[in-house]
Amino acid sequence: AAAAPAAAAAPVAPAGGRQESRIKMPRMRQAIARNLKNAQETQATLTTFNEVDMTGLMVFRKEYKDIFEKAHGVKFGLQSLFFKAASNALLQVPSVNATIDGNDIVYRDYVDIGFAASTSRGLVVPVLRNVESLSVLGIEKAFAEMAGKAKADTLTRQDMEGGQRA
Repeated sequence: AAAAPAAAAAPVAPAGGRQESRIKMPRMRQAIARNLKNAQETQATLTTFNEVDMTGLMVFRKEYKDIFEKAHGVKFGLQSLFFKAASNALLQVPSVNATIDGNDIVYRDYVDIGFAASTSRGLVVPVLRNVESLSVLGIEKAFAEMAGKAKADTLTRQDMEGGQRA
């Protein structure tokens, strides 16, 4: 017998007007999710990475970083380019940007990215909101604001809620 089609996604508008849609997870996917979570909590894990030739990006940044900082008052770092690339990728593959809430998969049409920041009390993960809608300049400004709040120890709980990890 053919599997039943997935339930239609029901749009949900969370606070702030950002769109989410929920679909009920089929029983098989629920079992897979439980097994994966169990494996994550009980098995040794291996982190892999790919090397990327960043020569062109480094030349570009070197050429424009002083001009960028003078024109906009913020540094031109690499994180904004990584965050922008990650947000574009997360929107192209919605399942990677989704979360599981109970027996539902929640798909988001927005991207929030968290990053590690050092404070006097240890590492924290502030979150940049709506990265997909920010320019590189907007990301740099938001990053500088959150990093400054971390350094001044003035981050709020809301500053650190949600987000994918970068």
